[in-house]
Amino acid sequence: MTVRTPPPIDPELQRVLASTPDVVTTLSAEEIPDLRLRSVQPTLDELTLSGEFELSHHRAPRGDGSEIDLVLLRPALREGAVPVLFHVHGGGLVVGNAYDELPALTRFAKRVGVAIMAVEYRLAPEHPYPAAIDDVYAGLTWTADHAAQLGLDRERIVLHGVSAGGGLAAAAALRARDRREPSVFAQMLLCPMLDARNDSVSAQQMTGIGAWDRTANETAWTAYLGPNRDAPPADASPAAAADLSNLAPAFIDVGSAETFRDEDIAYAQQIWLAGGEAELHVWQGGVHGFHALAPDAAIAHDAQEARAQWLTRMLRREP
Repeated sequence: MTVRTPPPIDPELQRVLASTPDVVTTLSAEEIPDLRLRSVQPTLDELTLSGEFELSHHRAPRGDGSEIDLVLLRPALREGAVPVLFHVHGGGLVVGNAYDELPALTRFAKRVGVAIMAVEYRLAPEHPYPAAIDDVYAGLTWTADHAAQLGLDRERIVLHGVSAGGGLAAAAALRARDRREPSVFAQMLLCPMLDARNDSVSAQQMTGIGAWDRTANETAWTAYLGPNRDAPPADASPAAAADLSNLAPAFIDVGSAETFRDEDIAYAQQIWLAGGEAELHVWQGGVHGFHALAPDAAIAHDAQEARAQWLTRMLRREP
């Protein structure tokens, strides 16, 4: 393999990386159980912004009779139907839970005036494909079907996902389009994990560097795809989709110094080539998940501002 020179990392992020020993750069299958132990449950005040949001728990059925856990955070004083971010957490399809990103996301939701519904999907390798996408899609469908009872706007459901969750959100958008339900208003894909091939130039450049490198990515895709590893379907690896037409408008952002850079740029390009709508941001010097790694960094503030502005513009549109 050709040795690729990596792009520079933003200096603020570089300092955080150097001082944060538990950043996941590489990952083996044997390390997954220990990584799961790092998860920390937010407090009620963190989740609700000290009561500004109402927290409730719900369950959506699976086809086998079991149930999917859903976490709803709805603005406490809002009347009527509220737009909702249907949130899919990150974690490489092998770690994480519905609560991981909620404190920061609730602050974002307050700014743009939306609710959050987070889905607790099953993790690989115990539950390989299609478990995760089946759970995400079932939770999305249940949310749409019960929107009126929950005080949510069925016509303004925004799929929102980070990293592996971004890939699952993109896959859910494809499945919703193909099955003609439910209606998806928009999709926010933050550093999404879209391409199981794991062979892009950016993946090669970031091997052993930064956060979530090519080795970690290979571990994750192998755990999730199992026997489908060599020929992943589009609802596992959205980059494999032959047709990206008629999708909800997409916001895609990614760092220039991360494994997913090239696949995310290519996905936006394919949406444009299919006549669709995508807003793409490539943040110079950004490593994977920089908004969570260093939320006070200038690049993280700029990214959050761009996300808020885009969603605010989208929500002014008619469904």
